[in-house]
Amino acid sequence: MNSFKQLEEFGNRTAVYAEQEYSYAEMLEIADAICGNVGERTLVFCLCSNNIESLFGYVGFIRGRVVPVLLDASIQMDRLHRLINLYKPAYIWASSENQDLLKTMDSSVVFGDYTLFKCPTIFQHDLAEHLALLLTTSGSTGSPKFVRLSYENIFKNAESIGKYLDIKADDKPITTLPMNYSYGLSIINSHFICGATIIVTGVSILKKEFWDLCREQQVTTFGGVPFVYEMLDRLKFEGFNLPSLKTLTQAGGKLSSNLSYKFAEVCNQKGIQFFTMYGQTEATARMSYLPYEKNLDKVGSIGIAIPDGELMLQDDNGNKITAPNVIGELIYKGANVSLGYAESLVDLSKKDENNGMLHTGDLAYFDQDEYFFITGRIKRIIKVSGNRISLDEVEELLNEYGHDCVCGGTDDQMYIYTLKEDCVQIKKIIKGKLNLKGFKVIRIEEIPRNHFGKILYSELPKYR
Repeated sequence: MNSFKQLEEFGNRTAVYAEQEYSYAEMLEIADAICGNVGERTLVFCLCSNNIESLFGYVGFIRGRVVPVLLDASIQMDRLHRLINLYKPAYIWASSENQDLLKTMDSSVVFGDYTLFKCPTIFQHDLAEHLALLLTTSGSTGSPKFVRLSYENIFKNAESIGKYLDIKADDKPITTLPMNYSYGLSIINSHFICGATIIVTGVSILKKEFWDLCREQQVTTFGGVPFVYEMLDRLKFEGFNLPSLKTLTQAGGKLSSNLSYKFAEVCNQKGIQFFTMYGQTEATARMSYLPYEKNLDKVGSIGIAIPDGELMLQDDNGNKITAPNVIGELIYKGANVSLGYAESLVDLSKKDENNGMLHTGDLAYFDQDEYFFITGRIKRIIKVSGNRISLDEVEELLNEYGHDCVCGGTDDQMYIYTLKEDCVQIKKIIKGKLNLKGFKVIRIEEIPRNHFGKILYSELPKYR
């Protein structure tokens, strides 16, 4: 199942706008030419930015059954070389100005500002028949661990997303997320298979040019992780005049209840459909969504399973939970569950190790209406004075009282990190509401985040 092979049907419809329009026919001609220079089915590293070169390369490789590994273009060279040694790609699709690659590799083909660099070491990869794509998990782009995705994973998930968002050919999403990130890529996949037009830009939402482009091109939709919505809130999004905007989506982590409620209200007033969604790279992208009409009734919920997917809960003994308001591990079943992980090239020949079932590692419950709510990560549970504490729930509690905090720690020692001079107030809340003693409140200058806006808890300062 490779839905990009059917994109010809959209012919002269505009596929991409990036300072100029490219029809589907024009995009496919360029994309196929890029992939044609690779030739056989093999492994290619793509150093991605939000530009037409990255996008057309990706489309060509998927159509031509070449397996791309999507990496951030800003990856450090020592990390890139480590991955090259581990996976031995045949080619690297990257900026023509990448001096390190220019010095060590031959140029195969050039399009725009990108070059297809041919790696000097020839290696015959043993690639599983259904392997289509390798994506990093939400951690470091230099990690050797990738998620193995099949063609069925990619396009079944894209079809499901298209159904619940009701994506049409006249939709115009704009790139607000990196395309090497599963959420950003899912926006591209789900809109292309519907014949929509993608507005491609690398400009930040903090820039006036971004909003000018939205108005000029009559953008209908964009997506964001919680950090994006925090910035939109600071920008006073409620005052923006964007008459063409009809859909906003949010995923990539839990948005605070306060902001969920605020954006639900603002979007209702503006006639915009606001979808809160839940997913993981291990499930290609999306596993659940909250229907926009339930935004105010079910604030904080991840909603219901996507079309053709199923959510369930398991207790500590592996038994299925059937009663509402009982916390257990969230399990997902669907055709979008990945084949498994790869940590070196020998893993690329592996078949499907998940068989459509994913243990998410998230704790959740469902209410009497069977809407699901995440309470935290299994690995984000610590014991303080014998009590099980969810660090995510502590963050949510403090957020409700207006404190922008993140929590970390180990058993018997919880750390609360804040950007403001509000340590005294935070201590009062924790003691008064949770009756806890084994914690410290620490002021830091900034919260460490990755390229996708996710908090890097492992990089928070450690205190003894």
